[in-house]
Amino acid sequence: MTLITARPGPGAARPYRFPPVVRRTVAGGRVVAAHLPGQNLAVALLLLDAGAEREPVGKEGLGGVLAKALEEGTAQRDAAAYALAVEGLGTELVAGLDWDSFQVSVQVPVDRLHAAVELLAEAVRAPRLDPADVTRVRDDEATALRMDWANPGPRADAALRADLFGAENRWGRPMYGDPDSVAGLDVEDVRVFHSEWFIRPGTLIVAGDLDRIDLDALAVAAFAGTGGGPVERGGPIQTPPRAERRIILVDRPGSVQSTLRLGHPSPHRAHPDHVPMTLAGTVLGGAFTSRLNHLIREVRGYTYGIRGDFASSRRFGRFAVSSGVQTAVTAPALVESVGEIARTQSGGVTEEELAVARSWRAGQLSVELQTPRAIASALTTLVVHDLPDDYHARLREALLAADVEQVSAAAAAHLHADSLTLVVEGDAAVIRDELAASGLGDIVDAAPGARR
Repeated sequence: MTLITARPGPGAARPYRFPPVVRRTVAGGRVVAAHLPGQNLAVALLLLDAGAEREPVGKEGLGGVLAKALEEGTAQRDAAAYALAVEGLGTELVAGLDWDSFQVSVQVPVDRLHAAVELLAEAVRAPRLDPADVTRVRDDEATALRMDWANPGPRADAALRADLFGAENRWGRPMYGDPDSVAGLDVEDVRVFHSEWFIRPGTLIVAGDLDRIDLDALAVAAFAGTGGGPVERGGPIQTPPRAERRIILVDRPGSVQSTLRLGHPSPHRAHPDHVPMTLAGTVLGGAFTSRLNHLIREVRGYTYGIRGDFASSRRFGRFAVSSGVQTAVTAPALVESVGEIARTQSGGVTEEELAVARSWRAGQLSVELQTPRAIASALTTLVVHDLPDDYHARLREALLAADVEQVSAAAAAHLHADSLTLVVEGDAAVIRDELAASGLGDIVDAAPGARR
């Protein structure tokens, strides 16, 4: 007996109120804070304009190596002493980067926040950077990347990014570098990158009960010994869509699956169509109930899952679809996926689909933005993208107010089915002929090696 049930409809999005935001300039740097009354935990995050985009071409991975090297001691303490000091506060140093920024944060009870910020600043401003430690960290990172790149996916991702943005540009290369670029870094590369970008004040993000936090004192601790004015951010990167589709074939002999990456450039994060673009992407591929997942997984049975969405940074963005399918259905899966993108571009979305997307996206805000760390992350979005203090407070309303005409117009304007780059990582000897027969575009073989 087969049981068939109707897909559940959207629920009402829970109300949400973003906490009040405080901004001030202290000790040569900026402070942006959110007031969380009664919250005993607090987060302090140092936001530096030292994202992956700042790395020189050919030196990809500097930020990742430096993030790990910050844990290897400071000018005042060796690695063991520094670790003991941090652990003594019941916290850990969390460092990471994206295209736009480098972030280092701590989360502690409010009464330990000042001591934690002092330790954070000590690591960021005056890391030990002992040659032996940096070399070991670099080698560990290169080894981890080699292991990662032995799996399906990273080579396809790199091939797509290079084709969309050009491998001659930093943003056309992997954000964390590749095994070759990281292995080629030396101690001086890391030291120079630190001296150029980590002595600037940056922005101190704080989320906690501000009635119990001395923001000025925190800022003095975070910005002590820093200097240098603001740096040029650069405007949006204009990357027009291709005139026609193309297929890039990344050979993986003997593979029983094909890894698919489809994409084209899209607008940067501050583009006025960000909300309707997000909703269009959600309907098309950004949720389990999306068109792509329904067709490729539920109807055709080609995959366990497929996702597609718009992602953007301060200067550029991309629309991308990712999935893995059995080798035998590589070409049909591509044809169906491109067709669904084209249908959404030409026909827009329905009210029923949009209602689900609106409710889900708006409802996520009330779930995701609850903890001090989540609030701190939301504040970084305001700073990096020059958004107003009430952005998150208005975002829920903007999501719920978007109508079919707006979202369909965004799909028509920002989806380009005829300009897609289709990257296929799989057994070229098995799938090449069917890909050629599909008529989706000319086939280009990816260059062997890590960078493609």
